Amino acid sequence: MIAVIQRVQSAHVCVNDGVQSREVGRIGAGLLALIAIERGDSHSLVPKMLHKLLNYRVFSDAAGKMNRSLTDTQGGLLLVSQFTLAADTQSGLRPSFTPAAAPALGRELFDAMVAAARAAYSPIATGEFGADMQVHLINDGPVTFSLKV
Repeated sequence: MIAVIQRVQSAHVCVNDGVQSREVGRIGAGLLALIAIERGDSHSLVPKMLHKLLNYRVFSDAAGKMNRSLTDTQGGLLLVSQFTLAADTQSGLRPSFTPAAAPALGRELFDAMVAAARAAYSPIATGEFGADMQVHLINDGPVTFSLKV
């Protein structure tokens, strides 16, 4: 399981259904987390990744050091499924998506992540699994990290 997190001043995600675009999730200051599920991932990884998302210290304290977590700041968490993060890009000029989980497993584990996040923390917003999405964000810093469990 991979997550690319970005510290944001705000973020929202819209889904294009072919006729119009509709907003499905929005947060103020907090973290945007792009989540990829890989082959071989299991439910046991969900709490580990959620712990990292909620407790990774990427927000500044009074001294300007990254010593505060999302839980400390009570910021929003926007979870967006993005299977392309699991791509194999080591050879050639076209990505291979062989490392990505099959859509059924991807949806199952992403939905489990959303449910666990909602049970443990608020505010939580999400994209829509498998949809054509546009993610809008104001990156704060910019601060971006790649996490893997």
